Amino acid sequence: MEYDVAIVGGGAAGLSCALTLVSAKGRGWTWADERRYLLIDAGGSDLRNALLNNVPGVAIGTPGSELLKRLRSQIDSLGGVDLIKGRVVKILKGDSGFSIETKKGDSFKAKEIVLATGFHGFDIEGLELKVVDNPKSPKPGRIMIEHDGDYLAAEGIWVAGLLAGVSSMFAAAAGTGVQVAINILSKWAGSPVVVHDVPG
Repeated sequence: MEYDVAIVGGGAAGLSCALTLVSAKGRGWTWADERRYLLIDAGGSDLRNALLNNVPGVAIGTPGSELLKRLRSQIDSLGGVDLIKGRVVKILKGDSGFSIETKKGDSFKAKEIVLATGFHGFDIEGLELKVVDNPKSPKPGRIMIEHDGDYLAAEGIWVAGLLAGVSSMFAAAAGTGVQVAINILSKWAGSPVVVHDVPG
């Protein structure tokens, strides 16, 4: 199966991106309804070990691991996203999109890629992206991928979360995932869109 978007990384940014993309279905936007999404997660998000005390709307003392479960549950309830455990080792650009290969040999195809793998390092082969120091990190040795300011690192390749160079706060990372999703949806729509919740 070919996916419209493959998201690499299942932390705050990757899950928020997937949730926003899939939430565009069923709103009367025919260009969004038949889209298929893939999220590949190696299970290494720093959020697993966090204790959250200052995330808007999240109870003080919530374990990050619990919030990750809640986000996955929200995505599952909407359908349309295949959540796969694995480590992506190679992404190659072809004429009609990208081919993705995992460490255990699984392969997938996608028209757009979102990279949300964190700021500890970047070792996915096949992509010609500029990796630089992350200026917002309080610790040395953290990296980011250069992008155009709208999180587009190269044609069809988006970057979100700490890998996009934002501060290492849940809300900051999740916000970039949401914005990347909105940018992709707007690209498909041919004009700016926002996926608002509406009164019931």
